[in-house]
Amino acid sequence: MNIKKILRGPIIYILLAIVAVWIGSSLITASGFKEVSTQEGLELLEDGKVASVKIVDGENRVDLTLDKADEELGKQVQFYYVTPRGPDVVAAVDDADPSDGFNDEVPQPNWLLSMLGILLPLVLIGLFFWIMLSGMQGGGNRVMQFGKSKAKLVSKESPKVTFDDVAGADEAIEELHEIKEFLKEPAKFQAVGARIPKGVLLYGPPGTGKTLLARAVAGEAGVPFYSISGSDFVEMFVGVGASRVRDLFEQAKQNAPAIIFVDEIDAVGRHRGAGLGGGHDEREQTLNQLLVEMDGFDPKTNVILIAATNRPDILDPALLRPGRFDRQIGVDAPDLKGRQKILEVHSKGKPLANGVDLEVLARKTPGFTGADLANVLNEAALLTARSNAQLIDNRALDEAVDRVIAGPQRRSRVMKDKEKLITAYHEGGHALAAAAMNYTDPVTKITILPRGRALGYTMVLPLEDKYSVSRNELLDQLTYAMGGRVAEEIVFHDPSTGASNDIEKATSTARKMVTEFGMSANVGAVKLGQSQGEVFLGRDMGHQRDYSERIAERVDAEVRALIEQAHDEAWQVLNENRDILDKLAAELLEQETLDHKQIAEIFTDVKKLPERPLWLSSDKRPVSDRPPISFPTEKMPIDQGAVDGGVDSGELPVDEEPAARSPRSNPRPATA
Repeated sequence: MNIKKILRGPIIYILLAIVAVWIGSSLITASGFKEVSTQEGLELLEDGKVASVKIVDGENRVDLTLDKADEELGKQVQFYYVTPRGPDVVAAVDDADPSDGFNDEVPQPNWLLSMLGILLPLVLIGLFFWIMLSGMQGGGNRVMQFGKSKAKLVSKESPKVTFDDVAGADEAIEELHEIKEFLKEPAKFQAVGARIPKGVLLYGPPGTGKTLLARAVAGEAGVPFYSISGSDFVEMFVGVGASRVRDLFEQAKQNAPAIIFVDEIDAVGRHRGAGLGGGHDEREQTLNQLLVEMDGFDPKTNVILIAATNRPDILDPALLRPGRFDRQIGVDAPDLKGRQKILEVHSKGKPLANGVDLEVLARKTPGFTGADLANVLNEAALLTARSNAQLIDNRALDEAVDRVIAGPQRRSRVMKDKEKLITAYHEGGHALAAAAMNYTDPVTKITILPRGRALGYTMVLPLEDKYSVSRNELLDQLTYAMGGRVAEEIVFHDPSTGASNDIEKATSTARKMVTEFGMSANVGAVKLGQSQGEVFLGRDMGHQRDYSERIAERVDAEVRALIEQAHDEAWQVLNENRDILDKLAAELLEQETLDHKQIAEIFTDVKKLPERPLWLSSDKRPVSDRPPISFPTEKMPIDQGAVDGGVDSGELPVDEEPAARSPRSNPRPATA
């Protein structure tokens, strides 16, 4: 137990208050009389040793003053009696006939005790609220300062972040360079009639470096930098948010030129009047005050507001108009060169082995943000230290990439031979289907080691960055996704639940092709469904359906047709390359993980899927109305001796009569 934490908490104050009350009441009630038993008091009266007597009514107390001071009892004693013994006590006093007489007293309430009884509850209640408010406001020196801004001022002594520490966002850095010049030399721009921007909005996916860019601006500009989160404005008390906005801008204006950085501004900048039952008044008051402060009357006030969010679509339009956020800078995931620069920045201070090539690592991490890349290098460093090595090598980096993508390897999960075999064929089906397509990216890694929530995975990475995807590439993705399920159907005739995530992703892609991308001739190039709903109803309730039941039925039919087409294409290429599938599964069972060189060697003689006809060139009929394609009917020759590693017999399971076509009641054609 932490003694210092207890001493700093409210318990010590409560204990001190109780002790003070007890001492005060003891001092007030102290009379100097020594208390004796009732029998001893009556004996003193009978012996005639009492000079004076005082009987206190209501308290059943008798105060005695002795003629001579006793060594043990002193000169003043008192005793108590019960009500039935009252007449005996009075008779004893009358018989004693004390020399100084006796007195009957009716006790009067003590004004000090009465006042203490009134004030003590008030003091305790006030102490309770003082403790509560001190905890909410960050200490006793912040009591009742609800309206004061909680922004943190970045001091000159704090470590500076400059634009040299930011990589992969060249356009954003270029825009923010001008902000720095605005603050350093405002007269140069005002001389030509230019107005300094009031605000800059940084938006983009999480982890792309928006907050880091704002810190870099603060380090480069050399001006006061106030940093606050959007959630710090609103408290449980009404009006606190607007008051804090006023106080924040007042501090910044007094120290102008200055920068205010609001992280996660969507906490207070959401669209007003949205949601069920109207908007939240306190949040809207804060937003209204922010709008007023950003659109102040003095155009020469050198205060720039920089805000960051990953949800610019839900911000209020009044906040985004020119004059408030004059510039909106997108900070997206970096490209290949950007990832390489980010890796170079985060690799400073880390001992890399001679064979490590950061460009190769950048190619292995498409779509990674700056935070992801920093996590990759950090995980690699942790793995290196865990293995008591001195240099970070390619093995550690590859394992770190796998950890970031799929999670840590689950070494404690022991898979049975049957499950391993199913996983090997499942992942082999994915990889072979991807390799047999004409528009897929190369397969770079296959593993059947459990990692995260997956029993295994196949990594297909592009050789270069892509910013758009063609219809043929999406169709290839569907076929690749269905490859694992089809491999289980061909080999075992008993598919497992391992393909549930593949089916989910394939269905989502096919539905987007029909409803968003306009890649269905039967439905047409239309956008079905409105994705912009009420911002407070949640992501799932934000989708509004704006089409009829007939169109919905047609959409479902087209989605099913695309999935069936992908299934049949996967069935075709896996049957035509069945010997390669068996060989790949055998290698996976033996080595558990295959890299791109081993995969390329196995896939040397893969038979590709024939090119699909040009879409809507000669046959404009929808997918569901076109004639079925023909599949090879001859039996595929399989070299039984080339594949080894079965479960019971020592051989991989090979169909005695492999199916020549997909065993489905209504097969779909493979040509689109």
